[in-house]
Amino acid sequence: MSSDTATHAQPGKATGQQPPAWQRRLRRFGYAGQTRPGVRERLVPPYAEPGTRLWEILGATPSAAARIARWSGWGGPLLVALCAGLTRFWHLGSPDNVIFDETYYAKDAWSIWEYGYEGTWPKSANDRILDVPQHIPLSDAASYVVHPPVGKWVIGLGEQFFGLHPFGWRFMVAVLGTLSVLMLCRIGRRLFRSTFLGCLAGALMAVDGLHFVMSRTALLDLVVMFFVLAAFGCLLVDRDLARARLAAALPAGENGAARPDPAVARGLKLGARPWRIAAGVLLGLAIGTKWNGLYVLAAFGLMTVLWDVGSRRTAGALRPYRAVLRRDLGWAFVSLVPVAILTYIASWSGWFTASGSYDQEHGWRHSGYFRHWSESAKSDGGGGHGTGGAFDWLLNPLRSLWHYESEVYKFHVNLDSPHVYQSNPWSWLVQSRPVSYFYESPRAGQEGCPKDAAEKCAREVLAIGTPLLWWTACFALLYLLFRWALRRDWRAGAILCGIAAGYLPWFLYQDRTIFSFYAVVFVPFLCLGVAMMIGALLGPPGASETRRVIGAVGSGALVLLIIWNFIYFFPLYTGQTIPMDAWRARMWLDTWI
Repeated sequence: MSSDTATHAQPGKATGQQPPAWQRRLRRFGYAGQTRPGVRERLVPPYAEPGTRLWEILGATPSAAARIARWSGWGGPLLVALCAGLTRFWHLGSPDNVIFDETYYAKDAWSIWEYGYEGTWPKSANDRILDVPQHIPLSDAASYVVHPPVGKWVIGLGEQFFGLHPFGWRFMVAVLGTLSVLMLCRIGRRLFRSTFLGCLAGALMAVDGLHFVMSRTALLDLVVMFFVLAAFGCLLVDRDLARARLAAALPAGENGAARPDPAVARGLKLGARPWRIAAGVLLGLAIGTKWNGLYVLAAFGLMTVLWDVGSRRTAGALRPYRAVLRRDLGWAFVSLVPVAILTYIASWSGWFTASGSYDQEHGWRHSGYFRHWSESAKSDGGGGHGTGGAFDWLLNPLRSLWHYESEVYKFHVNLDSPHVYQSNPWSWLVQSRPVSYFYESPRAGQEGCPKDAAEKCAREVLAIGTPLLWWTACFALLYLLFRWALRRDWRAGAILCGIAAGYLPWFLYQDRTIFSFYAVVFVPFLCLGVAMMIGALLGPPGASETRRVIGAVGSGALVLLIIWNFIYFFPLYTGQTIPMDAWRARMWLDTWI
């Protein structure tokens, strides 16, 4: 393939085809057209070669600089994750208290590891847990809970290692928060084919206040975010591998370069793809933590199928949708939906196996809530919905679980009790109503408040995103829409899909009691969007040196301001005691109080 034909080759069309007439006319005025890579490079874009100039400036020899650059694909993400981990584990047990909804999930997590289901706790349980010596007043009587068990299994794992203490119930969430930063660096690297932009996306999430606070609090939403992000990464790997197989199957032209081939693009069987099955498992775990993972499953399923359409079109398919319908759609569905459903059901294994025993005086004991609904003969429990068939040993627990789920669904859609920190999803992107997880007003000389303080101090854990990062993300969203709608940039579309899947469904429940910290599920995609916009600010590969310098100065200033903003709000993220004036100075909006 000559350089000229490669420049103007169109997806799905043979190389050597003439460029459009408007391009030929504009050549009279000096228009050269955009250089277009060959079909193999479009299917599997190469990674940018890591530079050695920076390391040589810092004093490394050329050979050492080359080795550092070669290992930067893992070294950079690991360094960013290390910094994220150090901040997240710093004084993780502070506040030494049960904050916000930890009162539900920390105790349910302990119970689920003890019994396989959620038991019952007295009203004084929090105080008795924090007492010295500790008392754990857990009863085996089943408790009605409204979230699936996966997130509580995760939280409880830390409690098994470190005990039922604040550090113990926050440990695994901090681990997942740190690992998610590492994953985002690697995902961004694969998405943008740039180690720098991947590490930038991870670094932005490392200094996001909402992600930081959620990584230090035993709630479920950070766990959902981890599984969603991991599933997105698996689908990205699957996309690359599938496109690599298509590229390898294409015939070579006279000069050895691959050329589009309609027969190969239409007929190549890609079969079951392990990374897509892994994504199905992860999405099942996300749903098994909170049900909003269902919307992500639907969005990611559509996204991966559209990726297949684009792959076969690039490879030369004349009717790519028909080709995907025949070759890929069935496998995509089986790899995601049934796998996610089976994973979700398996996550209830503790509830299934806790079948307990029955006595006339107390009914079912040592058994999960509604575990025997299908077998019950009580009119108020559903009235014996088993059929008495040969397979009731299998079907009765499934019927009981279905009834339990239907009751939980009714609870969720009808949850409209007012809460002082509830917010409408329209306000989430500008973080106008954060949630205060913990607040105290220590007197002078107490809990770190200076003895000479003129008034009480403030100690708060505020779940708010780093303001400058989130406000920058609003502009990044506009840039992503431009790139996706007008430039057909699949990367922008993928990021928007992740944001939409985690954000837009909440607009269906605007009358429900919802909170801004639910937005942590799509924080990684916001950071990817900001990193992509900063990459554009730095300038395209062929930009002049002046353009590059201006872009680097502007982008560097923006990133430094975001980091400064995180440091400025750090006392509010970690529950440090600060003077009341310093606390008021950080209340930039009245709605933050």
